[in-house]
Amino acid sequence: MGLGDEMRQRLRDAFAPDSLEVVDESEAHRGHGGWREGGGTHWRVVMRAEALRGMGRLARHRAVHAALGPEVMGRLHALALDLG
Repeated sequence: MGLGDEMRQRLRDAFAPDSLEVVDESEAHRGHGGWREGGGTHWRVVMRAEALRGMGRLARHRAVHAALGPEVMGRLHALALDLG
């Protein structure tokens, strides 16, 4: 399973989202810090989930980081979150 698929599965399991996009944006960061050949360094998650409603921005971000876990978070350089 690739990193994007693993992220999708963990987020689905944790939040049962109404909508979920997990996008590898690594190529747009070629030459920037943390970039490496083959991608998988810079990600964007756009997710709408009832489980996140009522949470503040920081709480939503912490919840996503916890759901992804240290084994996924340790493999990322950057993670942009658009949550609701």
